[in-house]
Amino acid sequence: MGTSLTDIVDLFLSNIDDYKLTSIYTTSGSNALNTFCEPWLLNSIVDFRCCDQSLTYTPITGSADGSFSLDLSQENKILLSQIMVLYWLERNLQDIRQMNNFIQDHDFKSWSPANTIKSKQDYINVKKEEISQRLNDYAYAKNSWSSWRSQIFWS
Repeated sequence: MGTSLTDIVDLFLSNIDDYKLTSIYTTSGSNALNTFCEPWLLNSIVDFRCCDQSLTYTPITGSADGSFSLDLSQENKILLSQIMVLYWLERNLQDIRQMNNFIQDHDFKSWSPANTIKSKQDYINVKKEEISQRLNDYAYAKNSWSSWRSQIFWS
């Protein structure tokens, strides 16, 4: 048995702070949390095309945790969890409940939802660039440059 979904979700949760996910974990346990997070992992697998290991994944079934066919390297686990953060951010941006005005009592300022959404979108764009750069660095590090010198670009 390979790397479990729980391993990736644990790394993912170490990168974010979300009271909703904490609430799911405390009220329903790790199986419910894993079921909630699994779609983000599935999207991450699709985005991680340059992985040097097989990302064959068996989804959650009943009480069995989802798992990969291989034991993934620590580097691959971390990259998958980082891509999951991007999907988590996009979900938060698309949450309609966060598109309301906030009034703070101490100075009676009204914050524009448009500015809040713009700031979140800017952060997501920065995160996309960061992940894209990590994936490029990963692919370059795993590339066989001797094959390229011999004009063999694809194996």
